Amino acid sequence: MRRHAARLVFVSVFVAAVLIVSCAKSYHDGGERYVFVATNIGLPYWHEAQAGFLDAAKSLGVRAELVGPTAYAPNAELVMFRQIVDEQPSGICLSAARPEIFQPDIDKAIAQGIPVICVDADVPNSKRISYIGTDNFKAGKESLKQMSTLLHNSGSIVVITIPGQRNLDDRLAGVADALKNFPAIQLTKILDDKGDTPTASQLVTDMIQKKEKVDGIVCLEASGGSGAVAALQSSNMEGKLPVVAFDDDPQTLDAIERGAIAATVTQKPYVMSYYGLKFLDDLHHNAIHRFKDWRTALAPPMPTFVDTGTVVVDKSNLKRYRDTLAAHP
Repeated sequence: MRRHAARLVFVSVFVAAVLIVSCAKSYHDGGERYVFVATNIGLPYWHEAQAGFLDAAKSLGVRAELVGPTAYAPNAELVMFRQIVDEQPSGICLSAARPEIFQPDIDKAIAQGIPVICVDADVPNSKRISYIGTDNFKAGKESLKQMSTLLHNSGSIVVITIPGQRNLDDRLAGVADALKNFPAIQLTKILDDKGDTPTASQLVTDMIQKKEKVDGIVCLEASGGSGAVAALQSSNMEGKLPVVAFDDDPQTLDAIERGAIAATVTQKPYVMSYYGLKFLDDLHHNAIHRFKDWRTALAPPMPTFVDTGTVVVDKSNLKRYRDTLAAHP
């Protein structure tokens, strides 16, 4: 009899707790909207970032979207950023193609009380709250380290990048710093592919046709790897000239499988954008109680730099890497 009574008391308490929770006011409301602004969003890299952003939004019960030009177009991206600010969203994640042109508008958004977090590419001199993404200097050093092994610490290399884009310039600085440890490796040329695979292919093709001395190609952005492979393939040199790529586009992983790319330094765009939205949500709700309000605090209430890390993928671990990736719509 006592056991039956105790069970009734437990059930009553549980039902009461469920009713209290169900009647409590939701932490979020239907009007909350978060936006990620990037450039060249047609790349598979940004599909991964969008998946992370939307998954975080789903878990919080808020609205979210990723917007931006489908080509590398810094000025068009800036116009979109300004439009989003005018719409007064709950928060903005930004991957700025050119930091110098975004700084004033980031500061204006912050002044209006709209939290801005830089993801993937930073604008460190702005008033942005935080940067979440790859330690690009370190990633550039890793790219050179991979190439040095392939060249047995000696040879001439070219780098494919987009000069003037902050995250890529940091990677190039990492390459330059790592070269100090390999005096027999010479960086002979920097190619600007403007984030476009056909452009990268043409640049490498021109170099081959001119018979320029090159022993390896280091790509510091996603389009460079597939572009370099296309050029080598058309010149019957696929697999004969080592290529170290960046990111894990499907074409890049396929090229590793058939030996056209030796290795790629992959980032975690899903992770960056997932936590980017979570950080924005915490700011919007002043959820971190270190200060009364992030808008008036002398310092951000959260980490100002989060390194999401990289993974080197080559033929030895390609299958395992693919098997462990989650499928995203």
